[in-house]
Amino acid sequence: MRLLSSIATVAILMFATAATCDTLQEVTTKGIILSAQGMDIDVTYTPDGKFTAMDGQVTGAWRIDGEKLCTSSNFEPAETCVAYPKDKKSGDSFDLTSPQGTATIKIK
Repeated sequence: MRLLSSIATVAILMFATAATCDTLQEVTTKGIILSAQGMDIDVTYTPDGKFTAMDGQVTGAWRIDGEKLCTSSNFEPAETCVAYPKDKKSGDSFDLTSPQGTATIKIK
C-alpha cells in the first residue's frame, strides 16, 4: 500500500510540474516574439542552452529552473530567472514582468 501511495505522489508531482515545463519546452523549442516599448524582438533558443535575438546583436545562455526560465546575455550579464505561466503553447501570448519591465511574449 505504501508503494502505491509513493507512486501516486510522484505521478501527481510530475503532472503538476509538466504544465509549466510544457510552456518552457514550447518557448525554448519554438522561440518567441518579445514585444516591449514598441519593438518586436525575435528570440531563438538552441538545444545547447544558447539564444540569440535582434539579428544576433544579443546572444546569451538559457536554462530551466523549475517553472522559471533563467537567462544571461551580452546585454544583461547577470543571470535573471522569470516564472512563466502554465499551459501555454505555440501561438499563445501572455505578459511577463521581469526586473527589466513588462513585455508581451508570443510563442512562435
